[in-house]
Amino acid sequence: MSLSLKFLGTSAARPTVERNVSSLALVREGETLLIDCGEGTQRQMMKYGITFALDDIFFTHFHGDHIIGAIGLFRTLALQGRTELMRLWGPKGAKRALGDAVRFGNERIPFPVEITEVEPGQPVARKGYAIVPFAADHGGAPSVGYAMVEEARKGEFHPDVARALNVPEGPLWGALHRGETITLESGRRVEPREIVGPPRPGRTVVITGDTKPSDATVEIARGADLLVHEATFAEEEAARAAETGHATARQAAEIAARAGVRQLVLTHLSARYSADPGLLAREAKAVFENVAVARDGMEIEVPFATESSA
Repeated sequence: MSLSLKFLGTSAARPTVERNVSSLALVREGETLLIDCGEGTQRQMMKYGITFALDDIFFTHFHGDHIIGAIGLFRTLALQGRTELMRLWGPKGAKRALGDAVRFGNERIPFPVEITEVEPGQPVARKGYAIVPFAADHGGAPSVGYAMVEEARKGEFHPDVARALNVPEGPLWGALHRGETITLESGRRVEPREIVGPPRPGRTVVITGDTKPSDATVEIARGADLLVHEATFAEEEAARAAETGHATARQAAEIAARAGVRQLVLTHLSARYSADPGLLAREAKAVFENVAVARDGMEIEVPFATESSA
């Protein structure tokens, strides 16, 4: 079951030659979710092969570098004749801020738009997974991050054991894998635990949006497969980071280490590190080894833990 992230914009506050402002596409089994929509996101989507046929955009907060791109995207969708429902999600204030963005520059939106204000800890349930908002700390502005949390998978089915127990291949195998006890023609009862292993965990991807280092991030990210954490500044600007509600690369790495995540990706870089983010990478890797610095167009596949360790 495929799961990947495509980074559409990795710059903080303003675009640079190398980087656009914030946007990230999460693609799971062909379904695309957009996280934030900074200026120029629609062009980044075309450039990096992200479909316009998406139904959900999740906003972490409403600063311009995370929302202005929705104006152009909705204009394009309207001109293309979209008729399907578009769902927009964001923290408190979403109905006003996103409503204004949708209407700006559009005489009439030819498709329905549903805007929902999320609350930290209240999951948005989907088939096979949930999007869980969590509190971010971005200088007092209503802000959230999002965790994509998959449901546990069925345990591994062991066909050799089934054959050894004389369970005929076919519907009875399916019943056992669904957790049902079966009875063979001989009268022997076979329980799922004899043939099926324990449930296997799904994957968890955590995206912080803009935030200071936060215990809430540590809690939601415990054991996560991937943590995407903002790293606006290096340690030389730690005071500036605290003042503006941001994190340094080292602080992001400390969060990853405390949470015990499998991989950390840094994004939302200040323009001063745009062309050469090496300092950010070095500071983070001094604390947490498995770290990458995002760049526009970068794609990361998220395997199941058992796959990556096989």
